[in-house]
Amino acid sequence: MSEAEGRREPTDRERREPERTASLAHRVPDLAALELLLAVARLGSLGAAAREVGITQPAASSRIRSMERQLGVALVDRSPRGSRLTDAGALVTDWARRVVEAAAAFDAGARALRDRRDSRLRVAASMTIAEYLLPGWLLALHAERPDTAVSLLAGNSAKVAELLLAGEADLGFVEGLSVPTGLDSAVIARDRLIVVTAPGHPWARRRRPVTAEELAGTALILRERGSGTRQVLDAALGGLARPLIELSSTTAVKASAVSGAGPSVLSELAVGEELAMRRLVSIPVEGVSLRRDLRAVWPTGHRPTGPARELLSLTRG
Repeated sequence: MSEAEGRREPTDRERREPERTASLAHRVPDLAALELLLAVARLGSLGAAAREVGITQPAASSRIRSMERQLGVALVDRSPRGSRLTDAGALVTDWARRVVEAAAAFDAGARALRDRRDSRLRVAASMTIAEYLLPGWLLALHAERPDTAVSLLAGNSAKVAELLLAGEADLGFVEGLSVPTGLDSAVIARDRLIVVTAPGHPWARRRRPVTAEELAGTALILRERGSGTRQVLDAALGGLARPLIELSSTTAVKASAVSGAGPSVLSELAVGEELAMRRLVSIPVEGVSLRRDLRAVWPTGHRPTGPARELLSLTRG
C-alpha cells in the first residue's frame, strides 16, 4: 500500500462509528444488569437473584426497573409468589445470555494478553483463529485450569511458525494449506473462504457465479502474503490474485470491504455477523476451491504437554 493510500481520509461510516458506539452505550443495558436478569430467570425470585449477585433486593428492583425504562418494555412480573419473566423478558434473557457469554470469552482473551510476561503457556495463533476461535478455547481452558496463566501472540501463519521454531511459543495455530517445515500438526477444524462485497457492488446483483478467471482478473482487498488466507487464495488462483489493498488483519479487510472499496476473500468464520446484517454479501464462485484445514502446530518431536496438551484437546471438543 502506498504512502498516499495509508493517509486516506476516513469514510463517513468511520466518522460515525464513535457516535454509534456512544449511542449503543445508552441503549444497551450493562453487564451487571444482564447478569441480574439471567439470575431472576434461573431462580424465579428477585430476592434470590439479588443475593446471588451480591446486592440488596431494593437495589435489584431498582436495577430491573432502570433496565425496563432503558429498553421500553416490561421484563419481570412481580407477585407474592415470586418473579416471572414477561414474554418480552424471556426474549431479552436469551439475548442477554449470548452477550454475557461473549463478554466472558472476551475477558478470557484479554486476560491472556495481559498475562503475557508471567505466563506458563505461550500460544501463537494466526489472525482468524485468534479473533474468532481462540477466545472460546481459552475460556474453556480457564475453567479446567484456573491457575494457568496464558499469553497470546497473534500474527499471520508465517509468524506463528517463526515463534514456535524460535522457542518463543509452546503451541501454535495456523490456517494455511501446508505445515511449515520443522513443525508437526493436527487438523482441528475445517474452514471455507468466501468472496464478499458490499451490497452496492455490481457482483451483488448478478445472477451467475463469478468465475475463477474473473476473480483472478479483479483487484481484491487481501490479507498480506504469509497469511493462511492469502496462501489459500494464491494457490487456488495459481498465484494470480491481484491486490487492490493488502492489510495485516481480518478486521481491517472486513472494514474496507464494508466501506465499498472492493471485493474481498475472507474466512466464513469472520463474516457471519456482517452477512446476517447485510453489511456484506456472499458472492458465489465457480471453478475454484477455497476450503482449508485449520491446524494446531508444534515443533517436530515435541508433542504438547501440560496446559498445551489440555488446550489442544479442547480445540477438538
